[in-house]
Amino acid sequence: MKNCIALLVLAAMLLVQANATAQTRSLFNGKDLSGWHVDVPAMDTDAKAINPFIIRNGLLVSLGTPQGHLITDAVYQNYRLQVEYRFAGVPGNCGVLVFASTPRALYKMFPKSIEVQMQHGDAGDFWCIVEDIAVKDMETRRGPKANWGITEGKERRIKNLTDTSEKPLGEWNSMTIECVGNTIRVWVNGDLVNDGFNCTAAKGNIALQAEGSEVEFRKVELTPIKKLSPL
Repeated sequence: MKNCIALLVLAAMLLVQANATAQTRSLFNGKDLSGWHVDVPAMDTDAKAINPFIIRNGLLVSLGTPQGHLITDAVYQNYRLQVEYRFAGVPGNCGVLVFASTPRALYKMFPKSIEVQMQHGDAGDFWCIVEDIAVKDMETRRGPKANWGITEGKERRIKNLTDTSEKPLGEWNSMTIECVGNTIRVWVNGDLVNDGFNCTAAKGNIALQAEGSEVEFRKVELTPIKKLSPL
């Protein structure tokens, strides 16, 4: 009888693990940009402007210019996003935008969202883009409260918790972003680098940037979750 119970428990555990694995899916297929759409302002008026987002050797690549965004067709909430990326050539700038909605809401370029910074040396910063989020030690990490804001000319950057988590240029970095309810937590190569709460959004599209630098992505995977990982 005990052996039967043990087998049933083991079977149930394996089923849970299998379901969890089945829920994780890549947001790009290694062949084309199915499931995404491009928003690059320069492409509206310049017939010679290229699409800066391509698939190359199975990698999703942001060429950096012209600047704009690659945005999921689907809206997501309550998930873990795992991204593996590298600046293969020179240090540069890019970002992952979560809870994205209204396009070109800031500087006629950036969609309304919270940006999780990937810029070399600053990975894990939050940037508020017509959405807001709070963190502990807010004034230390964002500057004087009188200057805070979510639009042009305001203090929109919220500094990450560590600048020592990134790998050397050319090596692959792992970034994990958990969005549950109005909370966003970010890990870079296993280090907790930001923990935000009271976000003014709880769902939206996911976007990747073309922001001046070539970036390669070898993983963009999403797993639905109900609870944040323990700290």
